[in-house]
Amino acid sequence: MGNGESLRSFREQLDAAFDVTLSQLKELSDPLERAKAAHALTGRVSDYGNEMQVIRNEAMNETLRLGMLNSSQLAGELGISKGRVSQLAKGFPPERLFLGSGKVIVAIAEKLEERKLRDGHDKPVQGPVIATEDVQTYERLRELAEEVGLETVFERIPLGGNVHLNRTNLVVICGPRLSPLIEQILESDPHLRFGEDAKGWHLIDRTTGRVYRSPMDEGESADIAYFGRLPRPDGQGTFLYVAGIHARGSGGVVHWLTNELAAVHRELKGRRFSTLISSRFDAETLEIVESERITPFYRPEGA
Repeated sequence: MGNGESLRSFREQLDAAFDVTLSQLKELSDPLERAKAAHALTGRVSDYGNEMQVIRNEAMNETLRLGMLNSSQLAGELGISKGRVSQLAKGFPPERLFLGSGKVIVAIAEKLEERKLRDGHDKPVQGPVIATEDVQTYERLRELAEEVGLETVFERIPLGGNVHLNRTNLVVICGPRLSPLIEQILESDPHLRFGEDAKGWHLIDRTTGRVYRSPMDEGESADIAYFGRLPRPDGQGTFLYVAGIHARGSGGVVHWLTNELAAVHRELKGRRFSTLISSRFDAETLEIVESERITPFYRPEGA
């Protein structure tokens, strides 16, 4: 099927889905329910419209940057003026789409840890906390998102790791040991996976057979992390996933991505992938000082 036929088929599917939704909406007999449903759908249509505009503008920017068409030719293809092309193609950098096209939800897992009560009792109690390293990772990710014009929302993943994955613009920072759901989804990666043995948690490159262990376990200020775009359970999209062997390793991914976002977007766009990132950090501040990618961008077959 050619690109023209694919586009026509895509438009026909959208039109058909929209017609069905409108028909069902009009058939609701209760006027209050009809009003509530229409109001909710209006909000969703607005959200999708905003995301479509971001995708359109990014695609226009890329078309011009790659020299596929000039502004006049692109204006003719889209049926708009040359001035409008220049206006729309400007704005935020296209690499912002690697993180999302709207408000980015950053979900970070809680872990069980001993802490002292606020009333000064000496006896510690166990309770859910977000690791200091993960808070720092979120702050660096928020800064990166703001640089490319995106807003972030912090979300806690409760003990047990039950996180709602079927959402757009989602970044999950949660080790598989904290979430059986994440552990299952990671099994879909044919190239990289987490493992555990008598020496502790580690990462395995299934393609080469190499085992990567955290330098932190040997007393070094360094760690290794998994970074990928994984499939949602509903099969309707993907989410970005970050997890170090230890919590500090996740910050290494954001440090690396801050320097490589434009190049990574050009190569991967929104396609699925996985890779490993190695990083070093300051032992006192826990801030990442160096980071590098140590495996290829592995891609699932057909993705």
